[in-house]
Parts: sequence; structure tokens; C-alpha cells
Amino acid sequence: MTPEAKTTLPSMRVSYEAGALDETFLADTWHEQLQLWFDEAVGAELPEPNAMVLATADADGMPSSRTVLCKGFDERGLVLFTNYTSAKSHDLSATRVAAATFPWYAMQRQVNVRGEVEKVRSDETAEYWAQRPRGSQLGAWASPQSRVVTGRPALQSALTGIERRFADAEKVPVPPHWGGWRIRPDVVEFWQGRPDRLHDRLRFRREGESFTVERLAP
Repeated sequence: MTPEAKTTLPSMRVSYEAGALDETFLADTWHEQLQLWFDEAVGAELPEPNAMVLATADADGMPSSRTVLCKGFDERGLVLFTNYTSAKSHDLSATRVAAATFPWYAMQRQVNVRGEVEKVRSDETAEYWAQRPRGSQLGAWASPQSRVVTGRPALQSALTGIERRFADAEKVPVPPHWGGWRIRPDVVEFWQGRPDRLHDRLRFRREGESFTVERLAP
């Protein structure tokens, strides 16, 4: 780190004054509140508003995180799709828990979701798969996700082979190693930046079959 960076980083700060989050105006359920904020993120034309940082840990407790795309949410939870042989899927299979955060920086907001995970039904996977561009479908067949490869040419070669394999197929089938995961929330926290770092943090926490709402200190 350069001397200039050491000097700059401690002084970097933004006063969050874009909004507030009050219990009075909170939706009745976490997924309705998430829908409200998601719609506002889309309306604000944020880049990739459905992007979320997915955090997992392996069987030894080693954590990792990466940005993925949320492809659906409802009262059951948040859904993402991936290769079932990927590093993230190995983590999810081992621990059966995950956390995800929507980082809507431009709106001075974030939403954090934590809970157990489950694989989505095959018919749900097939429904989403049919909506994917053909190139993305072929890429899912070609990529040995998270594995070491010799270089970019190896990936291109694999893709070329898959393109030939399905050249005469009107529809590309779902790979047996590919599908969806659902995070079933136990906790959903809505965070709104406020001045003087006294941020608004309202949390939906599962209690049995329902959720209770709590305010957390910033």
C-alpha cells in the first residue's frame, strides 16, 4: 500500500442521507419488503439490481464469498442457479446454510438474508433453464465450474465440442449437474444508511412459523 493510500483510506467516508427506515412503514412480511426495495432498485436503474453476495463455508469452516444473481424470491426464500459440482455447491451440500447480501450502495441500502438451504425442484430448474439464452445453456454444459483448467483455450475447446454435440438439437437439455438452490431465511435484515452512522437496521427473525420484527443498534 502506498503512503498516499494509507493517508486516504481512513479519511474516506460518506454521509448517508438518502432515506430512512421506520417500523411504521415496514411491509408485513420480509418478502414483501424485499419486493418493495427491489422494485425501487430496478426503478433507480442500478446495475445488476438482482446481484447478491453469497457467503458459504466448507465442512472445515473455511468461508468464501462471491457475487451471484438472484433469480427469484417469494415467501419460501431466495433462489439462485449454479453448477452442482461448483465450490459453492460443495459448501452448501456440506453445511446446508448460507448468507446473501444485496449491496445497493447507490441507494445507501443493503439487505442481508441468512438461513438453511435446499435444492429447488427439478421442474423449477427446468422452467428457469428454458428462459436462459442458448449460449448460457451451452456454457453450463461446457464449464467444469471451480476446477483448475490449463487455460482459456481449454474452455473454448470444451464449448466448441458442446456446440457440435447439440448442433441439431432444437432445445438444449438441463445438465444433470446443474440446478437451483433456495435460501430459506431465518433472518432477513434491512439496512438503511443514516447520518452520523446511526443507521436504521430492522430485522425479521423467524420464530416458529412466523417472523418477529426487531430494531438493531447500528
